[in-house]
Amino acid sequence: MVLSWVTAVLTGIFSVHIAQRLYFPYFWKDLFYLLKVLRFGARLEFYKKTKIVTVMDRFVQQAQRIPDKPFLIFEGCAYTYKEIDERSNRVARALQRNSTVNRGDTVALLMSNEPDFLCVWFGLSKLGCAVAFLNTNIKSRSLLHCFNSCGAKLLVVGADLLDTLKDVLPNLQEDNISVWAMKQDVSHPGVHCLLDKLDQASCDPLPAELRATTCIKDATLYIFTSGTTGLPKAAVISHLQSLKASSGFWIYGGTAEDVIYTPLPLYHSAASLIGVCGTIELGATCILKKKFSASQFWNDCRKYNVSIFQYIGELCRYLCNQPKAENEKNHKVRMGVGNGLRQDVWKEFHSRFGEIRMCELYGSTEGNLCFMNHIGKIGAVGRSNFFYKLLFKYDLVKYDMAKDEPVKDEHGFCQRVNKGEMGLLLSKINSQSPFFGYAGSKQLTEKKLMRDVFKKGDVYFNTGDLMAEDWENFISFKDRVGDTFRWKGENVATTEVAEVLGLLDFIQEVNVYGVEVPGHEGRAGMASLIIRPDCVFDGKEMFENIMAHLPAYARPLFIRIQESMEMTGTFKQLKFCLVKNGFNPATISDPLYFLDYTEKCYIPLTDSIYNSIVSGQRKL
Repeated sequence: MVLSWVTAVLTGIFSVHIAQRLYFPYFWKDLFYLLKVLRFGARLEFYKKTKIVTVMDRFVQQAQRIPDKPFLIFEGCAYTYKEIDERSNRVARALQRNSTVNRGDTVALLMSNEPDFLCVWFGLSKLGCAVAFLNTNIKSRSLLHCFNSCGAKLLVVGADLLDTLKDVLPNLQEDNISVWAMKQDVSHPGVHCLLDKLDQASCDPLPAELRATTCIKDATLYIFTSGTTGLPKAAVISHLQSLKASSGFWIYGGTAEDVIYTPLPLYHSAASLIGVCGTIELGATCILKKKFSASQFWNDCRKYNVSIFQYIGELCRYLCNQPKAENEKNHKVRMGVGNGLRQDVWKEFHSRFGEIRMCELYGSTEGNLCFMNHIGKIGAVGRSNFFYKLLFKYDLVKYDMAKDEPVKDEHGFCQRVNKGEMGLLLSKINSQSPFFGYAGSKQLTEKKLMRDVFKKGDVYFNTGDLMAEDWENFISFKDRVGDTFRWKGENVATTEVAEVLGLLDFIQEVNVYGVEVPGHEGRAGMASLIIRPDCVFDGKEMFENIMAHLPAYARPLFIRIQESMEMTGTFKQLKFCLVKNGFNPATISDPLYFLDYTEKCYIPLTDSIYNSIVSGQRKL
């Protein structure tokens, strides 16, 4: 009797297990992932009701708990938690004594990847300041705009970037913006030296109440993003967003024993929020690279026993394009965390370098929604399920690519797509998923919102991304809409590029968009132009113009000369057909030009140049 009862129970358990494997293959992985998300969410709720613990509080705690553990390794030199903590205290005290910076101020930071980037960032945070990370590629016009938008009255600049400010220093001084350089001495008039004052400053801890906050939704950082239109916009990063981002490695299974390789620029949220803040949360070690190098990547990983690395899709493609070596799988890397990894590159990466778990993330700097591909399915940016949708409200809605707008029903509401169909991703804004918007004009924030989407009064964040969700609830990225495309890991605002091209006297009208290039991530910049009557296209003058005003990733690689442009009924330029046409001179009758850095000019795009680009012989 007992034996038959035991047999029945075992048979039942085995049947349930088989059914689970057949019909719910991801049940346990989904469950463990969801439990971690809920656990971290519970901690945030606890912070809201008691004393708020910020990322900077966590760093100070780790510096006290593991003072002698390496926190940062840069160019072969190790810096412990204690050393970074003490140097950031010196920065804070030096600025406190010698400048007019006060708690609540916003301070801009223009520095390359180096240890002092963190020391200045942390020091300012300890003073209770919000820090605005400036993109090191931006030019004079955009740089001045960044100061106006975030309201910074003080700038700390790295020694290697001080010369890039020559053109705008008079403007900064006119606006009473104090400039401090991480140098012992400077020859630039009006620029103060910060490095020499650190030696005189105390490394004693600053009062905790200086950095304390009463609201978890207060701004702690401003990270600039091109958004969808115009000049860079200062995305407000709250303590809440920083804490959420710091949980990424932990949710994916990261531990204090991990060594994390960060070759991405710190002014981006991926490196600073996920990378540095994530390292702090784990109490791990970060290998910071000044600039990504495909040839040095695996040697660095072996040298420092790297176990987790951060990536963007373009980075992995560069690694796959490197010559094959015998020791490619000889490393301790077990996980990569990032976004934008194409399926073909993903598969080749596994084939070349081993079964490294690639953990794709989806989420914009300013967005209120994040997807995580915790399963590791190739090609997916995330995975959803019934419980996830209860916590985070999002929808995919039908989008008319030709008209460049969502499809509405007879009542003026958006229409959800069916499973497997591509749609525009919208994320509902509520107390659980707030949208903090941008510093400056409220109009910038309002442009990212969609109101009365499914019913009167609802509000959604418009991601500007076309996605698809399959029958297994895996979510994949398809394309971007509107006036932004992505190239070389950066968002390019077409409006900003068009404004720069419009400075040229011979141009009457400009339409900027991105086109796909075989073997490359994202889209390369292309501009369709109408030339003014009695004028001719000047490739050399255009080259000089874009070199002076645009960062490398935003410079149009291709030019198309047209006699007229398609417009919508509301006089909005149509890009859909232009994007679809691409840049093939064999199928386009209009004159085409190519950006040639060797000739320092835009030269005619011939069939041979086109073939060398699509075959990968000519590097872009």
